[in-house]
Amino acid sequence: MKILVCISNVPDTTTKITFTNDNTQFNTAGVTFIVNPYDEIALSRAIELCAGGKGTVTVINVGESATEPTIRKALAIGADDAVRIDAAPRDAYFTAFQIAEYAKEGNFDMILTGRESIDYNGAQVAAMVGGFLDIPSVSIIKKLDYDGTTATLEREIEGGKEVVTVTGKFVASCAEGVAAPTIPTMRGIMSARSKPLVVVAAQPIEEVIKVVQFETPPARGTVKLIPAEEAANLISLLHTEAKVI
Repeated sequence: MKILVCISNVPDTTTKITFTNDNTQFNTAGVTFIVNPYDEIALSRAIELCAGGKGTVTVINVGESATEPTIRKALAIGADDAVRIDAAPRDAYFTAFQIAEYAKEGNFDMILTGRESIDYNGAQVAAMVGGFLDIPSVSIIKKLDYDGTTATLEREIEGGKEVVTVTGKFVASCAEGVAAPTIPTMRGIMSARSKPLVVVAAQPIEEVIKVVQFETPPARGTVKLIPAEEAANLISLLHTEAKVI
């Protein structure tokens, strides 16, 4: 069994977000980057499925050389080898195309991603990869079992759960519940240094999305505290200032 796990290089959740170049680019100065947490869940499940010599796990990242510490973290968690597509991940369409182009030659039994990246929260890559490869894609799964030929996937739907079975190659995006994130051991960290990390040139593709400008949310307003005995004043403020009644 061969599993390909897609990982994103994302800012740590404590990062203060700012932009440069007239608010058209994310400012990476002083930012700590990590493996996307949802991708870690996908990676952990892939490692579980391949435990005991049942298969191999390859991680793939679309990114420039600065993402390699994040890729090494994935190798330390337990992936067998890694691939970096040497290009800035300018949008989901571009990223999915690069992953699919590599996967075409890899003969992978399944491709796993996180449900979304915590920076853009687009949740688009998994479905696009499935589209490019013309194989089934199941989004936001909460459970994944595999018997060697058929995958059984469970996902939440409104009012219940949906169980999907897939025979053959497929793509799935993983959410909480699929597996618990794995903490790298010292042995894993040391072995990650010698595991293969292949750099592959990006394939040409037309630009279909262009970022015009980023905007940060407006600052929250100040809070007014109204004494409990001044209900009339509260009602007046809700009507004249908040305009909610």
